[in-house]
Amino acid sequence: MARPLPREISLGELIERFGGELAGGQPGQTVRRLASLAAARQGDLGFLSAARHRAEAAGTGASAVIVTPGLADALPAGTARILVPDPYAHFAAVARWFAQMLEPPPPSPPIHPSASIDPSASIAANVSIGAHAVIEAGAQVGEGASIGAGCFVGREVRVGAGTRLHPGVSVYHDCIVGARCIVHAGSVIGSDGFGFAREAGRWAKIPQLGAVVIGDEVEIGSNCSIDRGALEDTVIGDGCKLDNLIQIGHNVVIGEHTALAGCVGVAGSARIGRRCMIGGSAGILGHLEICDDVVISAMSLVTRSIRQPGFYSGVFPLMDNAGWEKAAATLRQLPGLRTRLRRLERDAAGVGGAPGESAQQDNSIDPKD
Repeated sequence: MARPLPREISLGELIERFGGELAGGQPGQTVRRLASLAAARQGDLGFLSAARHRAEAAGTGASAVIVTPGLADALPAGTARILVPDPYAHFAAVARWFAQMLEPPPPSPPIHPSASIDPSASIAANVSIGAHAVIEAGAQVGEGASIGAGCFVGREVRVGAGTRLHPGVSVYHDCIVGARCIVHAGSVIGSDGFGFAREAGRWAKIPQLGAVVIGDEVEIGSNCSIDRGALEDTVIGDGCKLDNLIQIGHNVVIGEHTALAGCVGVAGSARIGRRCMIGGSAGILGHLEICDDVVISAMSLVTRSIRQPGFYSGVFPLMDNAGWEKAAATLRQLPGLRTRLRRLERDAAGVGGAPGESAQQDNSIDPKD
């Protein structure tokens, strides 16, 4: 459960800062913690954005709930309501503000004595650098950035203002991480791409001479690996969100505000457009192009370029989601269809099966398929 805030927040202050209309409560009423509808109790603030959560809403103990006008009647009579058009987005904005208040104070001193910083590195004001971090020659760390314990910031790397590298992040030489980014523990930016040439039955390494360029306000989960380009750079656009355990191959380009869920793998030189959403464990083969505004379901394998925006699913073949659902329904019927085909073949040949055999097998098909 979320930690309580260091001070109480009035509903009036929330509405003044974030908007919304107060119903069933008073502006002076206060909250001190965010909570789910099921776990909330007095003093907590929750949100309700979907009708499927009506049962939880009816029994919530929250003092106030962010909700649409259409779902406000699902809450207990004594619950204050902050009425907004999009409760989920509104809650996210409130949560970001609460998180800022819950952040631990900056370390004192801000640069740990055990950190190793090359004299030629440029460290801006208000930067914190944790224990045993390494900042190599020519690196630049922007104002207000945070470099966690055990991080490695290589030669000529640029880390933008306000960016936070959590403990154990490695950024290899010449790479760029933009402003206000978050990179979680264990991620590696700029490792060599998987480039090898076959020579006389052995693998010869191809030097990876590009870098990685990450835009502003990008979040990268834990234990991700983003390979540097072979000749040109690997590029992650502004506002992209990468979950944990994601592999981005060399020379990949990802457009602005695209989101990738956990365990996605993108092979080298693939190009993904803007505002795409890639489901968990999906795979994208190398040298393919995916246009803007594409959604790919979890576990799908993309084996060809996608030229039209839409929702795509499947392993083989990849197709429009609606077409895949029809094909999947047909696939479930294949055992029954096979039985019917064999019965028709026997009938055509004048050979009958055991009495009741075909009917019994046909009854195993789900009529909803």
